[in-house]
Amino acid sequence: MTGSDAPPSFRLAYVPGVTPTKWVRIWHERLPGVPLVLSGVSAAEAPDVVRGRGADAGLVRLPMDRTGLSAIPLYTETTVVVVPKDHLVAAVEEVSAAELADEVVLHPLDDTLEWERPPGLPAVERPATTADAVELVAAGVGLLVVPQSLARLYHRRDLTYRPVTDAPESRVALSWREDETTDLVEQFIGIVRGRTVNSTRGRPAPVPEDKSKPTAKAKAKSKATAKSAARKPAAGKSARSGSGGAKRGKPRRRS
Repeated sequence: MTGSDAPPSFRLAYVPGVTPTKWVRIWHERLPGVPLVLSGVSAAEAPDVVRGRGADAGLVRLPMDRTGLSAIPLYTETTVVVVPKDHLVAAVEEVSAAELADEVVLHPLDDTLEWERPPGLPAVERPATTADAVELVAAGVGLLVVPQSLARLYHRRDLTYRPVTDAPESRVALSWREDETTDLVEQFIGIVRGRTVNSTRGRPAPVPEDKSKPTAKAKAKSKATAKSAARKPAAGKSARSGSGGAKRGKPRRRS
């Protein structure tokens, strides 16, 4: 198969913590002839990947640089603090940022939360990634505040997490180039927004009816009228009953 003969595909980038499984399954059900190609990217590089046409769309985290991009927020995540299971925070249902003031709170370079000032005491160095920070929490170096999906993604048996009531929240969004809202992008927008398969959004508009041509209904009506006219007696002729005239009396017998 040559390049020009290859079927179209839809390339979807997604950031850590986002699980596109459900949407991918619906895509395959609705568009079985269009492959959906997934690529995992970091939250920091996701906007540039979509802008640079490395993907047709991306599941990204807000806030982000939206220059040249459209974005539809999909959902907002709970923010949690990751702690060792034997930490005092593990004994409560939730905490505030102020309650972490005396704790060393790690702030990785790939942090996706928009802080005015991160809570707690700063570590000597910032970990390069969230995954590295989780390892440091397990080593007892400090705590980590992240979106809940990342706490689940990097889960360890010796760690747990609790909601932070007043921390910034991370929103997950679908993003694409604002000047390239293609039919396939519209199809995926419909899927993530929960539109049914019968939705007209993102589908070709129906062909307008040619009113100069008689419709099937009009043709049937015309045919029925013609049949009725054929059964109706012609004007000026009386209807006959029976065999076509008045009954004749019996002939008289001649004597």
